[in-house]
Formats: sequence, C-alpha cells, structure tokens
Amino acid sequence: MISVEEARNRILTALSATPAETVPLATGWNRVLARPVLSRVTQPPADVSAMDGYAVRAAEATEGATLAVIGSAPAGHPFDGSVGPGEAVRIFTGALVPPGADAILLQEDAEAAEGWVRVMETVRQGRWIRRRGLDFAEGEEVLPVGRRLTARDIGLAAAANHPWVTVHRAPRIGLLATGDEIALPGEPIPLGGIVSSNTHALAALVRATGGDPLVLPIAPDDSRAIAEAAIAARACDLLVTTGGASVGDHDLVQAALGPQGFALDFWQIAMRPGKPLIWGRLGATPVLGLPGNPVSALVCAVQFLVPAVERLSGLPGGPPRTIRALAGAPLAENDRRFDHLRATLGTGAEGEPVATPFPLQDSSMLKVLSRAEALILRAPRAPALPAGAPVEVIPLGELGI
Repeated sequence: MISVEEARNRILTALSATPAETVPLATGWNRVLARPVLSRVTQPPADVSAMDGYAVRAAEATEGATLAVIGSAPAGHPFDGSVGPGEAVRIFTGALVPPGADAILLQEDAEAAEGWVRVMETVRQGRWIRRRGLDFAEGEEVLPVGRRLTARDIGLAAAANHPWVTVHRAPRIGLLATGDEIALPGEPIPLGGIVSSNTHALAALVRATGGDPLVLPIAPDDSRAIAEAAIAARACDLLVTTGGASVGDHDLVQAALGPQGFALDFWQIAMRPGKPLIWGRLGATPVLGLPGNPVSALVCAVQFLVPAVERLSGLPGGPPRTIRALAGAPLAENDRRFDHLRATLGTGAEGEPVATPFPLQDSSMLKVLSRAEALILRAPRAPALPAGAPVEVIPLGELGI
C-alpha cells in the first residue's frame, strides 16, 4: 500500500490541463483562465463624482460661502461647460466632474436655493472625486492566467469590456458504477441489492469542481460489459469507476480492462475509508477506480478526484485545504492507515473551531457523511488524544460534498 500523498502526487503528475477555448463571458463562471484578461478601457474613464452634491472649486467652497449654480451633471450627461470663480454645478454619483471643479460639496452639507447654494461645511480639495484610472487602466492585466473565475471576476471582466474569455475546456469526467447489486434511484431494486448513489454524488462533486460529468449506465459484474463501457468513455479526459476495485471474485475492473491495454500504475492506498483504489491508463484515458462503498468513494474523491479535476481544469491541484481545530471528544490511537473521521464542526468558547467525531464511523453510513461538516485527519500510528487537543481537519462545505 502507498500513502495518500504519494498516490495523489502520482495522479497529478500524470495529468495536464485541457485545451483552451474562447467562450461567452456569461458562461465563464467557475472556469480557469488560459489567457489573461487585459483591460480594454480605463476605469473610471475620467474624474467622476463619488457622491451626489455640487462640483465646486475648493478654494472658494468655504463654510458660509454662496455659489451660483450654473447647471447640472447627471451620470451619462456631462455638463457642457466649466466651473468658474463663484460657481457650482449640481452633480450626481458617477457623473463626470466638469473642468474647473476640484472637489464635491455633499448635498447634505449644502443649503440650496433657486440658482444658488450655500456651503455649510468647508470642502477639501479632491474630496469625493474618483480619479481617472482609480480602479484600472487600459492594457492592465486585471485577471491572470490560472485563475478560476468567480462571479466577482465575471463582473470585473465585463467592466474591462470583455464579452469573451479564453478558458480551459471543462474536463469531461466519465462516471461508471459497476455491480449486479445496484440499481438507479427509482428503478426496481434487485433481490439483495441496493440503490446506487455513487455516480449521482460524484457528478455533483465534479460539477462543483468545474468538470463536466458524463454518467454512464451501470455495468453489471461482467468483464465484457465493463470493458465495453470503459471503451465507450475513451473520449473523456478521465474515467472514474466505482466498485470492482478490490480482490473479490466479482471485483472485475482490473480483469476487465487488462485485455484492453489497461496499464496499472498503483492499487491500494493506506487510508480509511477507501483502501481499494486503482490508478492507471486505458490507452490515452486516465482511469481512477474508486471503491464501491459510497462513503469510501466520496472520501477518496476528496483526496484524489477533486485534485485531478482541478489539474485537468488548469489549476495546479493539490491536497484539500485543511484548518486547525480542537477535538470535541477523545480520539483513540490510530492504526497503520491514514484515517478520515466524519465530524461536526462547531465553535469553542473562545471562537476556535471544534471538530467532534460521530460516535459511529462505519463507512456504509451515508447519513453520517451527509451530516458531517469536516473530516478529522489522523496520521498512521497517531497517538490517542484527549478532548481539546489540536487536530487537522478538512472542511467539507467548501468542496461541495
């Protein structure tokens, strides 16, 4: 068995980013930039007012002064003229500051009359003016290569006058569940069988990570059927199987793919849950074989599938983000496998995160995983810890799992 870290590194080393494509900006959310976004405009394009009020000359806008209002400047309708001695222009947020003015007198600091305005508070030069280029300038790189686009980034690219962005193609992830005993939700369940949850959960996780899942029909415990399904998925950037990864008589993934040219890199990870895991290549298609146990499959997906989809999407990929927390209950000594304890995540008396493991950690319990907010990480041979001891945890909410 190899370690979680070594397995993840070998998976990431074998993968590279998908090709670039140019897409409409509205569809760029959650995609990774393959080309930087350089602004096509300067923002703001000229000095503009940050508030509603009056464009004035600061030297004359002292408390008690009276100024003649010579016009108005709403946003999008600049004042056609300039501000001279003893003059002011009514102005609104976002409007261009007229020539001659060097400050904005707030409307709440002014007393207006017909054609005149009295200054109730002295104005400082430059006050409430957003200078040209305050946000960004034409030609400036506003979004770098390798950035996953958020809603905020989409707004920035739009403001920089880009209707299109060049991003890595969303990786196509084939998902193949295997086993005679499983049926899709809503379909008849075979005698002694169960409802299949893996491909639904993994498809949601793939979407959250930026991939494009392709859910394949369930393959029965038949080498020919498994091989045919895998071959049909060769156009995918990654094929993920669930089930059939162990050593039982009906664990057929390796046996089915071997005659098709499957090259095995490694098998079995020193982790719990999720020991049986396959990584290899079927021709040009990388293959990740996850356990059939739903909890094991999802925990393995956190450690291996999410980083793989990130690498294919154009990101570096890497271990899931962890935080430090305090154990909410005593933890027993760990054995030789890297453990992932399903836990709630609360807040201690001093605001620190507190991770409390569920009393039952059986890897068949999806309800426990659904209610878990974190995975407490326990290194091989980790000693017993008392409640309140520091632990490292993976927050699950940000992964979409």
